[in-house]
Amino acid sequence: MLEQVIFFTIIMGFLITVLLSPVFIPFLRRLKFGQSIREEGPKSHQKKTGTPTMGGVMILLSIIVTTLVMTGKFAEPTVKTYLLLFVTFGFGLLGFLDDFIKVVMKRNLGLTSKQKMLGQIIISVIFYIVYKQNNFSTEVNIPIIDYSFDLGWFYILFVIFWLVGFSNAVNLTDGLDGLVSGTAAIAFGAFAVLAWNQSQFEIAIFSVAVVGAVLGFLVFNAHPAKVFMGDTGSLALGGAICTIAILTKLEILLIIIGGVFVIETLSVILQVASFKTTGKRIFRMSPLHHHYELVGWSEWRVVVTFWTVGLLFAVLGIYIEVWL
Repeated sequence: MLEQVIFFTIIMGFLITVLLSPVFIPFLRRLKFGQSIREEGPKSHQKKTGTPTMGGVMILLSIIVTTLVMTGKFAEPTVKTYLLLFVTFGFGLLGFLDDFIKVVMKRNLGLTSKQKMLGQIIISVIFYIVYKQNNFSTEVNIPIIDYSFDLGWFYILFVIFWLVGFSNAVNLTDGLDGLVSGTAAIAFGAFAVLAWNQSQFEIAIFSVAVVGAVLGFLVFNAHPAKVFMGDTGSLALGGAICTIAILTKLEILLIIIGGVFVIETLSVILQVASFKTTGKRIFRMSPLHHHYELVGWSEWRVVVTFWTVGLLFAVLGIYIEVWL
């Protein structure tokens, strides 16, 4: 029975996004909600200027509707269900404001870094308050050695750092057609397996709802993309996957399952640190996916390679948690 629930949840999430896209994409185009490509990016990306963005709205709608319908029908919604939806919607709304400023107000950088950070912290703190009120664990487990330690009140700092960090990590990864859609589908799929293994079925349903939504989006986001998810989608997905990791107590394992996002972020950090200290760049351009583009790889080759690496990380994460 539960296997059927998972299957139909993926299908529902997929179909909602696929059916919304032919209506929503022309709507975005009519409103001239097109992506502005930064001049310092790869020159080959300039042809993408004007491609409709803010497609993350479709992903959000699909996730929320699918989760509420399927959880309400086959499992009792819990506090964890609403926490997942709150963080996903909250980070998605923050991303929507950022996208709106970029495409409507024509301010290419969107929200300032301080404004975006403040919004992410507020959402993280509200999440922690509800989390703490429900007496959820503040322990952090170290995988492989299976060692846990309780952070107590310091857990709020950990939650803020993790949610802000991973939402921005997914956002940084969203630079090529289909890159985040594919890697997110793989990573959320891995967490669906782990949530199922813990008998946390409401989290498993949410996770596969995301898988279905992003796979449906990928139909229109694969190269050459007809629509971009924008910060609306990438920030929401980053917040969602981190929340899943916290609620399943697999916070540290997220570093492995979300390995592609971590590597992309590290490439930016290393690039900036190297340039500021030595005046030299480690990569031709960061995040890392742009480096491979400038080396001469096609966009599709970069994306498929990163999907493959993401799949390997996901399998490794499941192996560590389930079999080690």
